[in-house]
Amino acid sequence: MKLSYSTFWLPVVVAAASATPVFAQTELIAISGVVREKGSQEGLPGVSVSVKGGSVGTQSDVDGKFAFKAKLRYPFVLVFNAIGHDTQEIEIASAQQPISVALESKGVLTNEVVVSASRVEESRLKSPVAIEKLDIRAIKETPAPSFYDALESVKGVQMLTSSLTFKVPNTRGFNIPNNFRFMQLVDGVDMQAATLGVPLGNAIGPTELDIASVEITPGAASALYGMNAINGMANLTTKSPFTYQGLSVYQKVGVNHVDGRDRDPSVLTETAIRWAQTLGTDKRWAYKVNLDYLRGTDWLANTQTDQNTAANPAFPELSGAFNPAADLWNRYGDDGNSALNVTAQYQGRSQRFVVTRTGYYERDLVNPIVRNIKADASLHYKLTDDLELSYGYRFGLMDGVFQRGNKIQLDGVTVQNHKLELRGKDFTVRAYTLLENTGNSYNLNPLALNLDLENGTNTVWGNKFGAALQSQLNAGTALAPAMAAAREAADAGRAVPGTQAFNDLKAKIISTNNWDSGRTITGAPIPGGAALSQHSRTYHTDAVWNLGDRIKFLNVLVGADARIYQIIPDGNNFVDFSLPLAERNQPGGNYVYYKKFGAFAQGTKLLLEDKLKLTASVRVDYNPEFTAKVNPRLAAVYTVAEKHNFRASYQNGWRFPSLFEALSFVNNGNVRRVGGLARVNEGLNYLQNSYTRTSIDRFNTAVNAYVAANPTPGLTTIQAASAAAVRPEIRGILQVANLAVEQPEQINAFEVGYRSVLFDNRLSIDADAYYNIYSGFLGQVEVSVPKDGSNNQVAVGTDAAAVAALLDYRSARQDRYRVYTNSRQNYNSYGSTLGLTYNFFQKYTVGGNVNYNALSKNTEPDVFVTGFNTPKWAGSASFGNREIVRNLGFNVVYHWQTSFLWESPLANGIVPAFNTLDAQVNLRVPTLKTTIKLGATDIFNRRYVQYAAGPTLGGLYYVTLTFDNTVLH
Repeated sequence: MKLSYSTFWLPVVVAAASATPVFAQTELIAISGVVREKGSQEGLPGVSVSVKGGSVGTQSDVDGKFAFKAKLRYPFVLVFNAIGHDTQEIEIASAQQPISVALESKGVLTNEVVVSASRVEESRLKSPVAIEKLDIRAIKETPAPSFYDALESVKGVQMLTSSLTFKVPNTRGFNIPNNFRFMQLVDGVDMQAATLGVPLGNAIGPTELDIASVEITPGAASALYGMNAINGMANLTTKSPFTYQGLSVYQKVGVNHVDGRDRDPSVLTETAIRWAQTLGTDKRWAYKVNLDYLRGTDWLANTQTDQNTAANPAFPELSGAFNPAADLWNRYGDDGNSALNVTAQYQGRSQRFVVTRTGYYERDLVNPIVRNIKADASLHYKLTDDLELSYGYRFGLMDGVFQRGNKIQLDGVTVQNHKLELRGKDFTVRAYTLLENTGNSYNLNPLALNLDLENGTNTVWGNKFGAALQSQLNAGTALAPAMAAAREAADAGRAVPGTQAFNDLKAKIISTNNWDSGRTITGAPIPGGAALSQHSRTYHTDAVWNLGDRIKFLNVLVGADARIYQIIPDGNNFVDFSLPLAERNQPGGNYVYYKKFGAFAQGTKLLLEDKLKLTASVRVDYNPEFTAKVNPRLAAVYTVAEKHNFRASYQNGWRFPSLFEALSFVNNGNVRRVGGLARVNEGLNYLQNSYTRTSIDRFNTAVNAYVAANPTPGLTTIQAASAAAVRPEIRGILQVANLAVEQPEQINAFEVGYRSVLFDNRLSIDADAYYNIYSGFLGQVEVSVPKDGSNNQVAVGTDAAAVAALLDYRSARQDRYRVYTNSRQNYNSYGSTLGLTYNFFQKYTVGGNVNYNALSKNTEPDVFVTGFNTPKWAGSASFGNREIVRNLGFNVVYHWQTSFLWESPLANGIVPAFNTLDAQVNLRVPTLKTTIKLGATDIFNRRYVQYAAGPTLGGLYYVTLTFDNTVLH
């Protein structure tokens, strides 16, 4: 949302003196003056005074005075700039010219300029699509601990916090922690980590001192930005060293876990430094350097919601805390893929019980201490006043936890970025590369599985469990405590968290780059590991050219881009598919490449005395794996009575599968996660010869129920189950997957909106509504390829395939895959947002937004669950005053959202509704050029989760000191 301020007038009187002028020649001119506030007539500090088009200027001091010298020639223009005010320009014709300037402080800014919506500068009021903006003023006064956290208050944005260091925004539904559908750009560079498949905008992006603005475009933006922006994009822009020069220092100290429930109260610290200046007598060279270091104790995911409550429906006593097949949100190794059938004599007959391995809690597997280091440097050279060449280097290192198909502990992940850019008045040419290294990271699920497997295979453990269970039942123990005793017996010798043996075994597993849990794809035993060792390089180039008035009847913008991903096979996540199956699980092989190319053209036309703005664009994208895709966009903005701006747009967008969706090949908990391209499927046949996991679960439930209801003397339990499995009414439950080769997903997006500033610029209104139609939606479905006792595949639909689908044969006769594929049905989502900001008295402002998002229900089930994962209602409200008394301000923000269903391959369940209150007070000390901010998020420590299996968030209380000696030019 947009923060706003009350209105007052600042009269600025400048007395200028100079040496005797020499016409048409540059001379050294001394400029001095004072900035005063109307009413009190006190000097106003911090106002930037600079020469337009030059690199010289200064800021007013604590008394409002300023002075500087510059080599100039008359006439020249002085620019007066202060945060939260309209910029004013005054032409100086001579040393004797009297100057008086009034800067108006705006409660609601009316002259905001945005770029992201159309890739050209335009008024936000007349943007053809919805767009939100956080500028320097809003960032300085947010109660959020960082500018990135402040995005949570922006209209239409849903933020997911996986870690202190890892946050991902989304708009308009279908949310996931590793958001493939929402693009994040930093100065034109896509921050998507290629093999991790996650946007790292906050982890390796701008520091708090260097961020200039953040623009959010909700909804499809692929017509201009390519194939990864069908849900929206965030465009982060940093400060130019030509414009913002000097030294800035930022220090934050905070505390979280104040209640001690998850972890002991812990200190969070962040230190940042920025230095920028121009070089040379002509000021054509400039550079800047940024460094930021954060360290803290991470939030902990510790919610123990059971998502497998119906594992043993015939035994109601095995429910709740006594469920032997519990699959808890934040425990790993206990999921349904490790489920076993255990047989015991109970109540006078042979009974089959479903149990899972014990697993390990997330708190025992992750590292609580996280770091984030961000560093960047850039060198800029102005070839002419309108042509700038720059080179930039950016480095990021991060720890933390993020959720993909499973939880990943990030440990020392590094991303480097080299960028070369040539920017002119009407064009930009850019080339960059991203280098990704996952460091010492590891996957929690195979870690937990292999910790358990060190204490025996599933078969060995299951036999121990069954024998102990029978012994307990024979002794007269009730079923539930008998189950608990049997688990304790089967777990004897298991590595116990907190012991040296556990730590040693954990270190061994997380240093082993193989997740195959004791076997390769051919069945040969190998040590199981959990290391995440991924390396990739992204090569990208793009160019944009604004033809402007070169075409008289139309304003035209054209652009093109090309990107190549280069993956170094690790033998675990990404492999060389030219190798035989038996050799793919070894590191090395040929590099894997994934490419895409695109070009677009956009035309804008003003009609009806400039009241109607029409925009049309078309983009063509090509990936060698697929046919070329066309993305058109049509938009119109109509202005009524100069204040009321109505807009409507239509866009067709496509998204190519991400690297992980297309080419992954990783065994994860005895389920191989695979991309959906045809070359990945070769020799495995999971696309055409498999059953869906959901139907296999229903099938086994039916088998168990039939065997229990129809005891057959003389048959073992597995013989009885095999006989039941081939009965037509039971075998028919199995659903053949019949998956198509993966294709790009498509969206047709419709949007209308209204934006205005009313009542003498005191009330801002921004509303929009959207309707999206997704086709070919990409998601994951779990399937099993049936095999016989000789490890050969058998055809689905046969009796042999039905027997192979039994839970008893899960390890021996099923190759299980989690496949990225397209949905078979269309999905329609719709919603609306409303944002208001009102400057109601003096400098007091109140604002807020409300967001509604919904998904239409389909009558037929699909091959997988899409996971809309978005609350139907959410919003925020703010109340603040930038200056209650001189140099003292405050802001309070209230967030709320309703409960909603979260669905993902890792965890499913209801995310409870929550509401939080954030607040900050800030004191500016002009004599020290320092601002002190005291603030807190979730100030009452309400404790909440944002998604299933996500961390429990709570109060974070902090104080920041910002020393800013930056001079604007």
